[in-house]
Amino acid sequence: MQVTETTNKGLKRAYTLTITAKEIDSKVAAEIKKIAPQVRMPGFRPGKVPTNLLRKMHGEQVHAQVLNDTIRESVDSLMKDKELRPAMQPQIELGEGYEEGKDAEVSVALEVLPQVTVPSTDGLKLERLTVPVTDEQVDEALERIAGQNKSYKDAAKTRKAAEGDQLIIDFVGRVDGVEFEGGKAEGTPLVIGSGAFIPGFEEQLTGVKTGDTKTITVTFPADYQAKDLAGKEAEFDITVQAVKTETDTKIDEDFAKNLGLESLEQLQGLIRGQLEQETAGLTRTQMKRALLDQLAAGHDFDVPEQMVDAEFDQIWQQLQQEAAQSDDAAAAMKEIEDEKDDYRAIAVRRVRLGLLLSEIGQDAGVQVSQQEMSMLMQQAAQQYRPEDRERFMQFVQQEPMAAAQLRAPLYEDKVVDYLFDKAEITDREVTREELEAAIEAEDTAEAKPAAKKKAPAKKAAAKKAPAKKAEAKDEADAKSAAKKAPAKKAAAEKAEDNPAAEKAPAKKAPAKKAPAKKADAEEKPAAKKAPAKKSAAKKAPAKK
Repeated sequence: MQVTETTNKGLKRAYTLTITAKEIDSKVAAEIKKIAPQVRMPGFRPGKVPTNLLRKMHGEQVHAQVLNDTIRESVDSLMKDKELRPAMQPQIELGEGYEEGKDAEVSVALEVLPQVTVPSTDGLKLERLTVPVTDEQVDEALERIAGQNKSYKDAAKTRKAAEGDQLIIDFVGRVDGVEFEGGKAEGTPLVIGSGAFIPGFEEQLTGVKTGDTKTITVTFPADYQAKDLAGKEAEFDITVQAVKTETDTKIDEDFAKNLGLESLEQLQGLIRGQLEQETAGLTRTQMKRALLDQLAAGHDFDVPEQMVDAEFDQIWQQLQQEAAQSDDAAAAMKEIEDEKDDYRAIAVRRVRLGLLLSEIGQDAGVQVSQQEMSMLMQQAAQQYRPEDRERFMQFVQQEPMAAAQLRAPLYEDKVVDYLFDKAEITDREVTREELEAAIEAEDTAEAKPAAKKKAPAKKAAAKKAPAKKAEAKDEADAKSAAKKAPAKKAAAEKAEDNPAAEKAPAKKAPAKKAPAKKADAEEKPAAKKAPAKKSAAKKAPAKK
């Protein structure tokens, strides 16, 4: 094989590999000889089929396989001999006009990872802002839980159901006169006005009384999760077993026991622990951003454009999805379009920080164990249909890029923890509002490239941080006690199991958190991805 370097500029490299016809033909001959004993052909004893006949019958197929294998081996040899570290999958093309019997000219284009000097971890100084959890906060969380676990009592049989009343109903659903799977239930609780059932269902039950029967017509949403029902009109025959009115929920020992706990004290302790976990997540976010700011300020090296493109595409796709779901999609889309260059700069920062953290982690011997990787795969597999989970696991095991993307957030957290351990940390007690203000101030300071700094404006709701950022993990672990109340009541679980129930976003109050700005996108450095060795045709199973 002859190697000719055609490009060596910055991080870009390009080569032309010339594989001689003689080398290819020699390998084809060896492969034909290898398969000869296995060929069966009338008129010839096993293993005695003439070589020229084998070439005529199988030569084209064997030649194609040999050529592919030889190209792959040649590219691997190039990477090893030139000590190249590809940033992404190299672009490999066979020259036009190639035909059997001619030399094969293969072009290989790639970007290499930059040489990054591992920074000294001495002298790192960080301030940890801590927020004590007060009794008042625990009481507020208790009130929220009580509001989400309302009690109801039977109303007079003559009472007409109004918004806020709970109905206990039996129902049978039909589409085109035929009952559909899961469309029948008995003793199902439904609070009018809760939005728990599909649009139009609850409204038509206003005014019913205990013992009433009624047939209503509704249309399943076009994006309903059961595809066979999406967008279809359905009739439900409903029998009202009872109409109930809300009663005051008393927060006492019985209340705690109804939630599956032993005592009110245990419930209060659980809430306090969850609130502490939530504020600890915000504290970590603030510390991590300060750490990344220090690292970013001290390092400015070229990064591979392909990695930046991939990172930007991920950010941009998430922003577009969220803009499309906002109340004013057109305005939200225009806003992110106006700041597209800023998001590109964020992608550059994320890639640079990802490479830097990767080098720090390698130097420190940070690793993700096989057991941890297995747990990550199992958790990720839950996003897929049960029948696709095994296929997803196999996909990750076979695709280095997929495995790297799955491993990256945990690896990054481990490197950050390593740096926290090396840093000199001072603690300062603040209020929740002060901690959130500190995070927002860091957003403002880093949201735009230095050349384009301007006073920060409040962002549209659509402009959240891109998916999969490390901060998301912190906030997921820091859910409010109201969102993590102990076991749901059986009646509530029953209501969620029928197809009439609207599975769209729950209407619980979201956990309070720092405003999501562009600096949130910077929170997750891009993972350093190893080049995939498998065919691009392989795809992960579609998520649920």
